[in-house]
Amino acid sequence: MKRLLLALIFLSFVQDSDAASLERFQSYLRTTQSARGDFEQKVYDKDGKLVQSSRGSFALLRPNRFRWTYVKPQQTIVGDGEKVWIYDEDLKQVTVRRIARVLGSTPAALLAGSSDVQEGFELKELGEKDGLEWLEAKPRDKDAGFERMRLGMSTGGVEAMELMDHFGQTTVLRFSNVVRNPQIEPGTFRFSPPKGADVLGD
Repeated sequence: MKRLLLALIFLSFVQDSDAASLERFQSYLRTTQSARGDFEQKVYDKDGKLVQSSRGSFALLRPNRFRWTYVKPQQTIVGDGEKVWIYDEDLKQVTVRRIARVLGSTPAALLAGSSDVQEGFELKELGEKDGLEWLEAKPRDKDAGFERMRLGMSTGGVEAMELMDHFGQTTVLRFSNVVRNPQIEPGTFRFSPPKGADVLGD
């Protein structure tokens, strides 16, 4: 479910304490209906030690449609608007959940969800660091599965995300080659379980 959280990963905020940041992000959400690009993901334990590194590509189409593909280990996460499908190729296993049950106050609700994110998150301006403007989001739902999230934005949009969970782990994502509002084939957000794969869930 960690990767589900992450691919339910990409996202957004707003807070009255900083109108400029609020307006920038709201404008980004209003003007970005689809996106695709690459990502690099690193997971650090509570002591700051790197415990996992992976990379892959993503595509999203708001609302609630996305495809998150990990190169190694091979895993695919697809949101088709109604359900989220997680396919682990090594295990030959598919897990499926209704999207309403897994979005809520998750990272995916920020960017792949609706443009109104204030209902699900408490937001705070963190200022500028490393050339990016940072925002912090804390989910209002205490069962969201993560403690807080930081989003790094440039004038071009989202470039980085840092997700802190309840166990002290930090997942850091960096996005590259991002294209905003590309035409994406509808089939990108459809998923059919491969023959022979075990299917678990809803």
